[in-house]
Amino acid sequence: MTPTTLHAEKTRWRGDGAAERQQTQTDRQLGGVSAEALVLPCQCQEDKLVKPASVPCQVCPDIAAIMFRRKLTALDYMNPDNFHVNDEKSFRDLVVWLEDQKIRHYKIEDRGALKAVEEKDWATGYRRYLGSLNCPINPNERAAVLDWLLGLAVRFEYGDNVDTYKSETAENVRNRQKSGPKMVNTNPLDALDFQSPEFRDGVNRLASQLGVTQHPDHLVTLKAISKLITSRLSAEAMQNPGEVIHQGKAYPIFEADLGFETGDPVLNNAGKALRLMYIHDLRNLQTHINESIVAVQTITANPKTDTKLGKVGR
Repeated sequence: MTPTTLHAEKTRWRGDGAAERQQTQTDRQLGGVSAEALVLPCQCQEDKLVKPASVPCQVCPDIAAIMFRRKLTALDYMNPDNFHVNDEKSFRDLVVWLEDQKIRHYKIEDRGALKAVEEKDWATGYRRYLGSLNCPINPNERAAVLDWLLGLAVRFEYGDNVDTYKSETAENVRNRQKSGPKMVNTNPLDALDFQSPEFRDGVNRLASQLGVTQHPDHLVTLKAISKLITSRLSAEAMQNPGEVIHQGKAYPIFEADLGFETGDPVLNNAGKALRLMYIHDLRNLQTHINESIVAVQTITANPKTDTKLGKVGR
């Protein structure tokens, strides 16, 4: 589809927002290929049904999310990473945004029913809107409808900025990437695969050697290991171990009074542990406050009130 043809079709789609178009084969085309021809088997092991290739697979939410995110990013949608097609509010807000910013099929004064996203009968305006667009997808197939609307919005966005995008060929993009500055990272940690089985086994072995309880998430275990090493195995801690390794009898945390009763011994113990952690955080906060006060006093100390700094008075 040439830019001229696309502009002519966009004009017919938008028009004055009142006339209804007659559905033609061009109406059912997505990027020059008819929707009926876009039929491929799903790649999921759990779903062997044949569906249009433009329909996001319902069994692969990650794949669908990536596909939506790329199109939303291309359309400059706010916060595309946090969009979820199964979230009712997110879906409604996106439909309204696409109509307001990209598609603009309705007149502004005719978008009231579509913008009433909090109303119970919003689905009625939503179905009417899809009908006016001659959308070939079942309105109940929301992922497929959204993909169709995004494709339409991308086409209109291209039609509005043909001169900007016509130079964005694959060859030009590759040339810019080759000519651009390349950052050479010498940090070997950036090349690690933190989800690989080898990395997971290494974290668990290190935790066993240091006596750290293993968490189901190996990254949480790694965080505990890091905290232990920085607090007790640093050079300063090794020189003065008595300052970081507390001596004496351990505090009987589970024998202490919680202050309230939940009726469940397990919840009571969890509450005691959380309260102790909260007190520990408060103690650290108080220490930082005291350090800040001392630092400020060294700058603002007055000889009239500090005899160590000189003669009191004039």
